Amino acid sequence: MRVARVLLFVMGGMQLTVGVLVAGLLAGIIVNDGGSIAEAVAIVSVLLGLGALSIVLGTKFATRGGGVRVTTIVYASLMIVACLGSLGLADGFGPIFTGGPVIGLACGGITLALMVTAQAGAWFNGPR
Repeated sequence: MRVARVLLFVMGGMQLTVGVLVAGLLAGIIVNDGGSIAEAVAIVSVLLGLGALSIVLGTKFATRGGGVRVTTIVYASLMIVACLGSLGLADGFGPIFTGGPVIGLACGGITLALMVTAQAGAWFNGPR
């Protein structure tokens, strides 16, 4: 469970960092091109929200609740789906859109694989 917890912190840190970077990039694009501020706010909010959720889940591992395990499984599954969808967006953007999703796919896949084992179920349902 330590590996899953560390991966949640890694994913959360990456999402928060990318969220801040994307906020800066989108602010520049909006100022220069007159883009939609609502779309920029939505994208940044999702990135920062998922990063915060990942870190909160990592810290909640100490309480060992079944809800933490289920939420982590759902979160890892959504990360896998989002990363697989992002791999199709690599039209000329190179490692910006291919490196991030591959790392996220690996972290999400490992986390999901660790959470669905019988040992994980026993650990989360064990004494607190």
